[in-house]
Amino acid sequence: MLVLNATYEPINVCTVRRAVVLLLKSKAEVIEQGERPLRSECEVMTRPAVIRLTHYVRVPRDTHRRKITRRAVFARDGWECQYCGSRQQLTVDHVIPRSKGGSSDWTNIVASCAPCNRRKSDHLPAQANMHPRRPPREPSPHVFIHVASPRIPAAWRPWLPDADAYADAA
Repeated sequence: MLVLNATYEPINVCTVRRAVVLLLKSKAEVIEQGERPLRSECEVMTRPAVIRLTHYVRVPRDTHRRKITRRAVFARDGWECQYCGSRQQLTVDHVIPRSKGGSSDWTNIVASCAPCNRRKSDHLPAQANMHPRRPPREPSPHVFIHVASPRIPAAWRPWLPDADAYADAA
């Protein structure tokens, strides 16, 4: 379930169980409904797909400083190689190799397919004549929603920026 702040800003992904608890405690409201209802022994309720918190929750703005993971790099780069555009055999590449003084941070790591990674090897981009299609950057906080759920349900798309870029991911 996609969780929106009171300001309709996407902030998290949670399980159906957590969403139902928030709804039953009146801490959230259903914005988009799922296809099938939820049933208990004595009650039927709509399955939430998107919920909105009723009170604003302050979200730390340094979410982009989260640990760098392969999935987060892939999500940031649209699940495609930054050298050739392939979506197969993805791995990560240091644009400036660590052996040449490159750092392991968001601004030096890109998604790369295995063949491009092998071809670039331990060379600088100019030496290998391989430059990333987009310069690596710190991701927006919304990337971590795509990491939590690589397949974005249709009900979430209106609430996420650039959701179409990740719609067919994974």
